Amino acid sequence: MAGVNQSICFGCFRRGDATPEQVIKEAAKIGFKSVEMLGKEHWGAVRDAGMVVAIIGGHGTLTDGLNKRANHDRIEDELSRNIEVAASNAIPSLIAFSGNRNGPPDDEGVAICAEGLNRVKGLAEAKGVNICVELLNSKVDHPDYQCDHTTWGVELCKAVDSPRVKLLYDIYHMQIMEGDLIRTIRDSIAHIGHFHTAGNPGRRDMDETQEIYYPPVMQAIAASGYTGYVGHEFGPKGEPLAAMRAAYDLCNVTA
Repeated sequence: MAGVNQSICFGCFRRGDATPEQVIKEAAKIGFKSVEMLGKEHWGAVRDAGMVVAIIGGHGTLTDGLNKRANHDRIEDELSRNIEVAASNAIPSLIAFSGNRNGPPDDEGVAICAEGLNRVKGLAEAKGVNICVELLNSKVDHPDYQCDHTTWGVELCKAVDSPRVKLLYDIYHMQIMEGDLIRTIRDSIAHIGHFHTAGNPGRRDMDETQEIYYPPVMQAIAASGYTGYVGHEFGPKGEPLAAMRAAYDLCNVTA
């Protein structure tokens, strides 16, 4: 029976007395398949531990992103360079951001973001690297962020029409904006290239103090045939390596 490929977001667990080497070695020992979103100086250690770097940043400026044509030259250059870096280091995905609305309506934002992504999709396809536009909540953490609902993100993916342009579906953020997680994931899985987790409210451990019950969400992801990665991106309330193991055990389910 298939499960999910679990990953950790490095900066969330590289805290306190835990060294980079300890975090990477412990992740591999626990059974994680990836350590993501970490500096290039640590990629070799991840590979040596038998894991991959599942995703890294594709361009800067979360709030000032693809939905402004004035940014397209810069973002095209940044994404192009990072596609080459990812391909050379067996990193399957990059993160991209819509940016904040700053006034334009959502349909216009989709069109402008699609224009920007169309400039790099050919290279992404040629190199086999996914560009994952991140879904973030605009209610609590990222006011005015445009890619804040799955339907908007799916429309963007359809507008670009590339197998290498997908969504980073952040379960914490979409619980805040939409709920109905399992149904939405099932309906949208063809357009999802990466997942992130965290407990809500608070973006902390996925324990009994928060409202998302993660095992059936993971079962739905596994049952969908999804073969990418699910990255844990929360701030541990206690000892980070213990929190890392607890997250793995909670999400280590099969379809």
